[in-house]
Amino acid sequence: MALLPALLLLLLPLAALAVALAAVLLGLPSYDIPPGVNQPAKLRLVLAVLLGTAALGKILEKTGLCSQITFGRYVRQGRKLGVDPKLFIQDLQFNKVPVRVYQPKATSDGRRRDTYEKVCRYISRESESVVVSVQYRLAPEHKYPAAYEDCLNATIHFMKNIEHYGVDPANVIVCGDSAGGNLAAAVSQTLAGRSDLPRLRAQILIYPGLQALDFNLPSYQQNRGVPLLFRERAAFFALQYLNGDALHMQEVLEGSHIPPDMRLKYRKWVSPDNIPEKFKVRGVKPLRPTDFIAEVYETVKRFCEPNLCPLLAEDAIVHQLPESFILTCEYDVLRDDGLLYKKRLEDNGVRVTWYHLEDGFHGIISLYDYCGFSFPAGKRGLDSVVSFLKSL
Repeated sequence: MALLPALLLLLLPLAALAVALAAVLLGLPSYDIPPGVNQPAKLRLVLAVLLGTAALGKILEKTGLCSQITFGRYVRQGRKLGVDPKLFIQDLQFNKVPVRVYQPKATSDGRRRDTYEKVCRYISRESESVVVSVQYRLAPEHKYPAAYEDCLNATIHFMKNIEHYGVDPANVIVCGDSAGGNLAAAVSQTLAGRSDLPRLRAQILIYPGLQALDFNLPSYQQNRGVPLLFRERAAFFALQYLNGDALHMQEVLEGSHIPPDMRLKYRKWVSPDNIPEKFKVRGVKPLRPTDFIAEVYETVKRFCEPNLCPLLAEDAIVHQLPESFILTCEYDVLRDDGLLYKKRLEDNGVRVTWYHLEDGFHGIISLYDYCGFSFPAGKRGLDSVVSFLKSL
């Protein structure tokens, strides 16, 4: 579809505001903003903008001006940042994968490296790290394993050419948030047994999505209607990444997509029994088993691959993983993915630093310094990442 014309760009702020106001009046009462969440009024405003953006994107798609996905990505980019006097920033290609490299202009020798899609400038500046943001191919245009392969290839390229960036080979770190946390975990597992590359110093996983077997874990039940990631959207995005569409989403939400024997095999790792009781006080409803549908499984069976769902990796891989930092948010459907992986790592002797935002929600860190939508809890979470980096 055609790119957005200049005239439309001038009208977008007013149109988006109008649609956002309509979303406040019509849509928001049906969404759950728990009383303990960080700054609920501001979060409601963020949700209104997101709903407005989605509604306007549908209008633009119907008129043929641009696709809803293109418009959503355009809005999420936010304002273009100016030059940062403390950073040297380059757009490069690592093994044909576009990356953006952030390097502090004045720093000590033996700098660290951090693969992170968002708030890269802050992390690079505050931790005096070289940060490489991998611009991996996006779903649904590019299905699994495109994004994983891009991240893996870019990481390997960097590690093989590390001398060009003044980075200590012993201080290479992978990092990601949400879907990026999934990719960072998958890359870390793939590199765990490589003897031809430096060993990763650490992995940083910020509210990562790590499994697609069970969308009824306690956090998925408790936070199903909490922005910025709803339970249904978590399944939607997983299916979009896997197949480029969201067919059979209801069956996946109900759990009909995994054979009983496979569900039993992975229950030792993916089970509410492995979630500490204090995270169940907001209520967990026992669910009756659903009938397995073989036809659905055939379309999603790659959900059982560790490169797509890292929580399912075998112990032989997990125990080789580097020191880890995991950040979780109380009001996040993906909270339990992080908690389950924390347990798996610790059970396999991997040192884990865990930081939990009691008043946080999914995506809170990515809102740091974004159009006035920052949250104090997000800044605390971001600073915890920086502190971890400095401690290594």
